[in-house]
Amino acid sequence: MAAVDVSELTKVFRVPEREAGLRASMRALFQRRHRDVRAVDSISFAIGGGEVVGFLGPNGAGKTTTLKMLSGLLYPTAGEARVLGFVPSRRERDFLRQITLVMGNRNQLQWDLPALDSFELNRAIYRVAREDFRRLRDELIELLDVGDLVRKPVRNLSLGERMKVEIVGSLVHRPQVLFLDEPTIGLDVTMQKRIRSFVAEYNRRYEATVLLTSHYMADVEALCRRVIVIHHGRILFDGPLTQLGSQFAGYKTIEVALANGAADLSRYGDVLERDADRVKLRVEKADASRVTALLLSEQEVIDLTIEDPPIEDVIELVFAEASE
Repeated sequence: MAAVDVSELTKVFRVPEREAGLRASMRALFQRRHRDVRAVDSISFAIGGGEVVGFLGPNGAGKTTTLKMLSGLLYPTAGEARVLGFVPSRRERDFLRQITLVMGNRNQLQWDLPALDSFELNRAIYRVAREDFRRLRDELIELLDVGDLVRKPVRNLSLGERMKVEIVGSLVHRPQVLFLDEPTIGLDVTMQKRIRSFVAEYNRRYEATVLLTSHYMADVEALCRRVIVIHHGRILFDGPLTQLGSQFAGYKTIEVALANGAADLSRYGDVLERDADRVKLRVEKADASRVTALLLSEQEVIDLTIEDPPIEDVIELVFAEASE
């Protein structure tokens, strides 16, 4: 059985709207106009136990709405979702004890108390045995290296420090399914890397299922073998991350270093960058082998590398095609 199973899931919001100005405001008191916004539009996917899946899309694509439905915070308009065999919207106790939702722009810890007190509150809410709680709490504190932070009031912590203790607080009941919504948003590169390593280790130790949204492609590339791309509430792609580039990006980049300096190589492909003796070209994928052979035979090549386009560029191509 899949840990997360979604079938034709849909969420439509009824949104009031009116024109600007006093007259429109007065009219809206007696005759309100609404429009339906289809935030999630009949999406279907399944995630197996222990998988780490990236859930990608631009702002307003429907990512957070989907995670809220899967965690039971929103009731779907149509379709069906099951998480660990439970219907999320029923909010059953056994369901809530096995999942967590971490949102990078929200906090659950008590602002004026040390994080340890909030951890203890979560232990009581989830009815975790005290001995099991202490063992897991100390393990999580060690993994994220927050031993010096958990005794300080949360309001005295920096954003990165608070995010780390927030994650510990969200996992003290050892959930089997993690819904992570932008967990590294606003953090510096070092802190992002630490949280990525922690999520990977938690997944390895407890075989937890993770559905991750992030605008930082480094998060996705480090953690996810599979990605689901959503745009305007619809799924555009669901498959291996490595396949995304081959399906949507029809070009490769060739970076070449020349002994005779950065010569004019525009006849080989589109010149993207030129720096001293190095030139970066973009060529059609089908022509990459031919262009490489020509460069090696016609130029004094010191070094040459062929790469697929960055994943950020591929995702941008996906969205551009969807908009068109």
